[in-house]
Amino acid sequence: MKIGLFIPCYMDAFYPQTGIATLELLEKLGHEVEYPMDQTCCGQPMANSGCNRDAKETEALFIRNFSKYEVIVSPSGSCVHHIRDNFDAIEQTDEVRHVRQNTYELVEFIHDVLKVREFPWAEFPHRVGLHNSCATLRSLRTASMSELGEPFFSKPKTLLSAVKGISFATPKRPDECCGFGGTYSVTEEAVSARMGLDKVTDHHEAGAEYIVSADTSCMMHQQGCAERNGVPIRFIHIAEILNGARA
Repeated sequence: MKIGLFIPCYMDAFYPQTGIATLELLEKLGHEVEYPMDQTCCGQPMANSGCNRDAKETEALFIRNFSKYEVIVSPSGSCVHHIRDNFDAIEQTDEVRHVRQNTYELVEFIHDVLKVREFPWAEFPHRVGLHNSCATLRSLRTASMSELGEPFFSKPKTLLSAVKGISFATPKRPDECCGFGGTYSVTEEAVSARMGLDKVTDHHEAGAEYIVSADTSCMMHQQGCAERNGVPIRFIHIAEILNGARA
């Protein structure tokens, strides 16, 4: 399967190791991966802020980059949620519909499409807390929602459970938003920062050495909150662990 790899703009700028790990992981799983070199942003910040003209231009560029691929995979749940559910600034052509219907977040792609359950090269001897972003949890449904009282499931935990040496810490409020919310963290800075501190403190008090997520945007926010307030906890994207990172 030839995969078009979409690496979000903030990840390309600040967390390139996550993009590299995603590429290497997909190749280890036996797939041909291409990275369109002129990709930029999916347009989510513009659309969320009401900048429809800018969102339209960015979405059009995204379609030009990725419409030729059978599937598009990204290590960012919030960006995939935007592409799949809110890519509305652009005219809905067959190419646009193809991209929207065939863009996957990395965890759901590995879990649901490839159905991989073994990562023999991976070992991570640390206690981790899982952070499911609001987009992956409530839109992509990669884990159960506690407010629905439904039976527990977690696609990220299922994949991570195959990693040698890993153990899990469970915070008191596992589904609670970390307060990032994209531009919300700018327009409501004080509330956002307090929510982020509450989140990392909850994980730390549960015994987590690392917070692991499929959304680096949430982790970027939480990392800033942790560092400013002296909470001794580290952060890592799930792609890096599944690809074989040790620490």
